[in-house]
Amino acid sequence: MHLKTLLLGILPLLLIQCSYSRSQTKTGDTKMDTTKKISAYSRTDSNKVKLNDEELKKTLAPEVYYVARQKGTERPWTSKFEAFKEVGTYYCAVCGNPLFKSDTKFESGCGWPSFYEPISKGSIIYLPDNTYGMQRTEVECGRCKSHLGHVFDDGPPPTGLRYCINGVVLDFEKAQAAEKKYNETAKDSDKKN
Repeated sequence: MHLKTLLLGILPLLLIQCSYSRSQTKTGDTKMDTTKKISAYSRTDSNKVKLNDEELKKTLAPEVYYVARQKGTERPWTSKFEAFKEVGTYYCAVCGNPLFKSDTKFESGCGWPSFYEPISKGSIIYLPDNTYGMQRTEVECGRCKSHLGHVFDDGPPPTGLRYCINGVVLDFEKAQAAEKKYNETAKDSDKKN
């Protein structure tokens, strides 16, 4: 009986570390339309953007808005990217900022997509998060300041970090598609010169 009581007491603490940053939403219960993009969405523009809250409310799917702008958290194991194995690049679903390469993704078992390293130092903003009496580090998109998740120091080598990211605020592009787009852009640039 003591073991059962102990497990029931510990389980919520383990889940809350990575999950409930503000409150809970049922992102897995509804079909999301992530095809609509804000006017500043770009996978090549690295300039910082200040977002208009009204445009975001009208354009983003409610689940994306909830996590990105209200610092919500999707339910664990509901993200299509949790067990996703494709090779390519993960982008901010709000502004298109490149965030993570697929080769830095790993199975953490926490219920959210996890990465050990962002694409660049500027792709992520780090903020202290002391909600719920815990000391954590929140991560935001370095371009649009949308909430992504948290980073913890229990990840694999080489960084030892675990970026626990809400999948609803991620877009993905397969490596071949990204390479083809890059080659087409390079050809267009060569024609102009």
